[in-house]
Formats: sequence, structure tokens, C-alpha cells
Amino acid sequence: MTTAVDLRAPLARYASLLHGPAGATHHVASPLGAWLLAALCAPVGSAELEEALGVDLASAQAVASALLDDPHPAVLSAAALWLAGPPTSATDAWLAALPTTVTTGPMPSQSLADAWADEHTLGLIKKMPLTLTPDTVLLLATALATKVSWVQPFTLAPSSRLGAASPWRGAVSQVLEMPGRGHEAFIVRVPALGDVAVHTAYAAEGLRVTSVIGPSGAEAVSVLGAAYEIAVAAATRGSLDRRSLFDLPLGEGPAWTLTEEPVQTAAGGGREEVHRVVLPAWSAESKHDLDRPELGIPAAATGAKRALGTPGARHSAAQSAMARYSRVGFEAAAVSSMAVAVGFPIPQDGLRRTAEVRFDRPYAVVAVADRPWQDGWQPNTSEGSAWLGLPVFSAWVSEPGEALS
Repeated sequence: MTTAVDLRAPLARYASLLHGPAGATHHVASPLGAWLLAALCAPVGSAELEEALGVDLASAQAVASALLDDPHPAVLSAAALWLAGPPTSATDAWLAALPTTVTTGPMPSQSLADAWADEHTLGLIKKMPLTLTPDTVLLLATALATKVSWVQPFTLAPSSRLGAASPWRGAVSQVLEMPGRGHEAFIVRVPALGDVAVHTAYAAEGLRVTSVIGPSGAEAVSVLGAAYEIAVAAATRGSLDRRSLFDLPLGEGPAWTLTEEPVQTAAGGGREEVHRVVLPAWSAESKHDLDRPELGIPAAATGAKRALGTPGARHSAAQSAMARYSRVGFEAAAVSSMAVAVGFPIPQDGLRRTAEVRFDRPYAVVAVADRPWQDGWQPNTSEGSAWLGLPVFSAWVSEPGEALS
């Protein structure tokens, strides 16, 4: 069976595709939630879907089952497939191939579908990202959610600690400062970007949230890609080109100031290295269009329509996501859904608003499933859980929030 180790590289590629259209705007997403949505269509899938998923259809089906049937204690996960109308032999076969924990049944009302989203995201997302119509014949959804507390909460510091050149300094009055334990910080060399700064906060429930800030002017997609690699490598003890502070020049760096002073120290070779980190609290809510060929959802919908016997039906797909990073913990949720309808949409008058948001010194955030700090969770498989080391949520933070006590 394909394990989480096999999925990490395809998921990182999938994440770059999902985050891409948002660019440098403040946003959050769950590439894993969208990937799972497509993977649940593997039993009715095609070569096109397989290419988008990055693994063969049988492996995608196995990974989806491993993740949903053996949930991680820090990540609430759920999926549902609802159908309207008489079943077909193809839909019966599809239902039989789904993970055992997937909810199935007749098409719900909008209020019941919204209630499902609310229940399976710990109340963080109140509504399904799609609106059902009387001619909706299929609704497929996945939900991922987490609410965790840091092993050690941040302390608070004045926003002046961000530096005189940061416009965020005037946007908030307080920021978060890394405490003495339960956190990690280092500088790492990334071939495509150069030196980047990394901070990871650990949650007792088994989630590690890694923030990565790249050089000024670096593209969001590049820093997010580096953040995925760094977060996974750090979680799985992979290879990282960590930089000694004694190999870096004194003075101003891309995202730090390096100073040197004489001290009495027991550090090896008389070289003591200390990392101090300040970063803003933040929150984000986003909605993503999943109906893009590179994400595999249109191919998944084609397979679903074929199983339903309605090849001419229309489909839609979207994800609603949110996250909040605070002094005491982290919470995030995403609902991804795909609907197939047999009618035709009725045009209506409406408004469109497009906002382009630009912030100085943005950074990427990736939340990775890890082993809980407290005992009690034992994966169901002898090989370990497919969740371990797997990124669950990711964000591009370009808008600071006020750090509250």
C-alpha cells in the first residue's frame, strides 16, 4: 500500500497547484482536503485523474482509506457521498469501494449539508462551500479540522520588535515571541532561495506548525514549496542544510539581525547559538475554486457522471478554508466539495468584487501531523499511521493580526 512517505512529494506538487492562483494574497488552504476529494473518485477514475493525483488510482484509494479509517488524534477527518435518484451498478460498486467511515445516503437538504460541514469542522466552517439545487444528483465532500494548544504558549512583545522597516509594525501593537521551550528555530539553506528562517511551534496533540520566511521579493509559490519540503523533512528527520550562525555574516540578513558578544558558555567549542523569534498572530478565511483540470476534480467529476449514467450533467467544486494562529494555539478547518447536477443554471444579476492585497514580508505556514506529545494514540497499522509527517493545512500569511493575551 502507498504510505504517507509516498504521498508527500505528490501532495507538495498538488499544494503548489492549489495555492498558485491565490499568489501573494493572504489565504489558507488544505491541499490534502482537495486531494482526498479527488482520491475518493479513484474507483470511477481515469488516467487523467491518476496524473493529477500523482499516484496510481489503487494507491490513491488505499491512502484515502488509511487516512479516513485511522484518523490522527489532532485532525478530525470526515467524508461523505450523497446520491439522488435510483442507484446504478456503477454507483453501487463505487460505494462498496469507499473507505468504511465515509457517510453515504440520499441527497440531503442544504441545511443538513451545512450542518454536516459544521459538525465535522468543530464549528469552524458553518456552511458547505457549494449551494445545492433541486437537480443536484451527487454531492461528495471531505472535511478536515484541528484545534490544538501549543506545548508552551508564546509570550507577547511590542510590534516594534519586527523592525523599523516593517509596515506590520504599525498595523498591530503586539506580536508573538518564541518562548524557551516547546518551539524550535533555525536558518536553513534552500537552493532556489538561499538562506531562509524557520520557526516551528509544537502542539501537544501531535501537530507541528512551521513558518518559513524567504528573502524579500521571493514568490509566494516558491516559499510555500520550500516550506513544504522543510516542514516534512523536519518532521521525518530528513535532510536539511541547517546553517550555523557562525557561518553567516554579522549584521542584517534577509530576515534577521546577527550579533556577537563574549559570554561564559558550556557549548561545544565555546560557540553558543541562540535563536530569538517574533512573528505576528494571524487568521485567514478563503474559498478556492477546485474546478481546474490540474487538480483532477473535472476528471473525477467525469468519472462520477459516467457512474451515474449522466455524462452530460454539469458539475462544480470548491473549498472553504480557515485558520487562526494565536498565542495559545492553532485551529484550522477545510471543507472541499464537488456536486453534479442534471439541469442547467439560471442566469441571474449579481456583483463581483476582486481584491488584490499586497503585504510586506509575507511568509508560508505548513501544519504537519506528528506523534502526540502525550501517550494514548496507537495507529491501527503495524507500519504506523499514514498521517505521520503529512502536511494537512498550509497558508501564505501576509496580513498580521493583533496578538491577544
